[in-house]
Amino acid sequence: MIVWIAFIAFVLIFLALDLGVFHKDEHVIKSKEAGIWTAIFVTVAFAFSGIIYWVFDAGIVANPTGLTPNDAVLKYITGYLIELSLSVDNVFVIAVIFSSFKIPPLYQHRVLFWGILGAIVFRALMIFFGVALITKFEWIIYVFGVFLLYTAFNMLKGDDDDFDPKDSFVFKQIKKIYPVTTTMHGHDFFVKRMGLNAATPLFVALIVIELTDILFALDSIPAILAITADPFIVFTSNILAILGLRSMYFLISRMLEKFKYINYSLVVILAFVGLKMLFSNYIHLPEWVSLTVISVSLVAGILASVLIKDKA
Repeated sequence: MIVWIAFIAFVLIFLALDLGVFHKDEHVIKSKEAGIWTAIFVTVAFAFSGIIYWVFDAGIVANPTGLTPNDAVLKYITGYLIELSLSVDNVFVIAVIFSSFKIPPLYQHRVLFWGILGAIVFRALMIFFGVALITKFEWIIYVFGVFLLYTAFNMLKGDDDDFDPKDSFVFKQIKKIYPVTTTMHGHDFFVKRMGLNAATPLFVALIVIELTDILFALDSIPAILAITADPFIVFTSNILAILGLRSMYFLISRMLEKFKYINYSLVVILAFVGLKMLFSNYIHLPEWVSLTVISVSLVAGILASVLIKDKA
């Protein structure tokens, strides 16, 4: 448990420094700053593979699936890339939510900070129950596999292109349960209006982001469980990918139009891991194959987005 406690403490300390020191004074996050932070998060995530090797080599973390240190590192990197790639789709939805609720760029970092803090808790719970289910009921892996294929199919059809948070069930229920004001009040989530407490658009956006992250976790958790059922690898790769989501949002949200083919990369990745789950008892692919498929899919989507021009 010492390794788990140390990792969680590291995450909490970094989050405290993030809001209390690095972003104590609210400001609009520019592309250069977002790029620097994205590079830092990705570097830390890849450097953490050294920690993975060490804890598995030294045997100071539980190893229920009997991984060698090298296999553990490969599975960690593959899982991290899956989570990072699926986070790209999350960025698109966050951009729509901020636009719909007219959240000024000045306060977007604050909303994302609290959103990611909540996401860490939800992901931890989902990972715990997901690993427990696969360990106790082997057949659940087929359910996850079918679900991922279904998600990939829906993503290919593009059914969510017209998503409007203000028309969502969640937003309508919030308005019924708690008064909502349509005007901003600085960085406050709540404000007193006519003697009553009311939620500002910042709080509504936060709740919608939290709930949409739960929906994204329904895709991403089964996806990484197709790579490994080791709880430490699943948890660390997932959380480190989430921590980098804020800076990645500010880096690529301004370039969303340029990444118009990245969704096809996500379709390929989800379909691949879904099939991998369905045939896990019959076909055992080397870990480098999964890593290659995911990396090539991402690079192909980015290159296609940059090189293929729309016809006038």
